[in-house]
Amino acid sequence: MEFENSSWIKDGVYYYPHVFGGIMITCALLSFSSSYFGMLSVPIMPHLFPDLRVFHKKKGAKKRVRVYMDGCFDLMHYGHANALRQAKALGDELVVGVVSDEEIISNKGPPVLSMQERLALVSGLKWVDEVIPNAPYEITEDFMRRLFNEYKIDYIIHGDDPCLLSDGTDAYALAKKVGRYQQIKRTEGVSSTDIVGRILSWVKDAKDDKVCLESSQAGGLDDVNSIQSNKSLSNGGHISHFLPTSRRIVQFSNGKGPGPNSRVVYIDGAFDIFHAGHVEILKRARQLGDFLLVGIYTDQTVSELRGSRFPLMNLHERSLSVLACRYVDEVIIGAPWEVTKDMITTFNISTVVHGSIAEKNTFMNGNTDPYVVPKSMGIFQMLESPKDITSASIAQRIIANRDVYLKRNAKKEASEKKYYSEKKFVSAD
Repeated sequence: MEFENSSWIKDGVYYYPHVFGGIMITCALLSFSSSYFGMLSVPIMPHLFPDLRVFHKKKGAKKRVRVYMDGCFDLMHYGHANALRQAKALGDELVVGVVSDEEIISNKGPPVLSMQERLALVSGLKWVDEVIPNAPYEITEDFMRRLFNEYKIDYIIHGDDPCLLSDGTDAYALAKKVGRYQQIKRTEGVSSTDIVGRILSWVKDAKDDKVCLESSQAGGLDDVNSIQSNKSLSNGGHISHFLPTSRRIVQFSNGKGPGPNSRVVYIDGAFDIFHAGHVEILKRARQLGDFLLVGIYTDQTVSELRGSRFPLMNLHERSLSVLACRYVDEVIIGAPWEVTKDMITTFNISTVVHGSIAEKNTFMNGNTDPYVVPKSMGIFQMLESPKDITSASIAQRIIANRDVYLKRNAKKEASEKKYYSEKKFVSAD
């Protein structure tokens, strides 16, 4: 806490003249009679007047600004992360509301991820300070009062894309009306609707549905439809608006390397469709050292291992999702499949880890163990994965309820096209 050195005296004289007058007279008498009082044990001023603290007015300390942003955060992606990064930049503390399953179903359709999975993803972001579970989809008067009074929120944040209720009204109308609303720039290039669309583009009929699940989950052989499926995945009827820039990577990065004596832990993988299982295994890996380095496989490596339908998210998209995690210190964008001695030396790696739950590498075809070198050096460790989740299992949830998500996406894609056709420039992000 910071206080001004002399203003409290002026304020004390002004507001409490009699008290301060008595204090000054007493001090004068003590000073004048020092020869007499010198023989006595006289308590010092702070002990005589412990309540003088009331005159210290806190003028230098700045009130911390608390901002609130909510969302469904279903199929968490780097667009969500960048929105929360921007929101955090508008204040000192970011409180995030995660909309309940029931509210999502009422306003958008069924979510792919459970509330617990979405909470784990949001809590794992480096810009988030506090999370409110089961938040309402609409900022009602009662909830807004609760935000202001209970959570001490100063501003409510949302992107520049409209958020409409089922009756067509603005979900943030009340916040705007009371002047406590601020807007950020929407992150282009990805949305949960887009990711669902990429998965749905795998299948056109029940036969393709069966082929897709077998090739991604059970290790079945790829088929003649793989090339067409890959083409559909790349285009998928969804025009990609993702424009990777070096500035975005810098914004997500911690901007610092390990210290000379830091214990560097290395973990690698595809990290496709970043999910709660990824967050938990990264958290456990980070606890083993001082600096967590994450290697992210190239698109080509993932395709060779899992088939032409993978990855669902390209290398830059996957890199940003991993960088946004609070437990990650640095990433290698396009990490090699094998962990070599040279790589261990270059990055001063102390421990190499791998989770017990991982995607099935269907097309590995006898490829060598990528961890032969760290195992031979005695620095490899297998970590028990806290959650039994994979990117393929999440994709399977969508495919199993294809008709529901096709209907949901058809409605959402119409609003997406309208947004891009009417989009205007919004500065700063």
